[in-house]
Amino acid sequence: MKYEVGKIVTGTVSGITEYGAFVKFDDYYSGLIHISEMSDKFVSDINDYVKIGDRIRVLILEVDNDSCHLKLSIKNIEYRSNRKFSRQFIVETPHGFSTLKKQLDYWIKDYLKSKKINKYY
Repeated sequence: MKYEVGKIVTGTVSGITEYGAFVKFDDYYSGLIHISEMSDKFVSDINDYVKIGDRIRVLILEVDNDSCHLKLSIKNIEYRSNRKFSRQFIVETPHGFSTLKKQLDYWIKDYLKSKKINKYY
């Protein structure tokens, strides 16, 4: 089962009402963060917490598999997904690890000298 009580999952805010925010997860599942599950403090405006289109992390409180609906919370979790992911390929240099290999002996000797370990250098 993909959605389980207690799991933290990522979704997209798809709607906001005066009583909460709707979050879409896939073609089937969506959920509601009730205003009481936004914060431990008084929430006067839900827009202070989320905006339509935001990708956020939510805690699953209840799962209704028949209706594909989740009850959600963002209380006491780091819900903002501020990280921007971009795939970057690692470009291998023509030297590879050879530059590290050349310096390794020097770094070891320098470290041992700084720790006054005489028998190794």
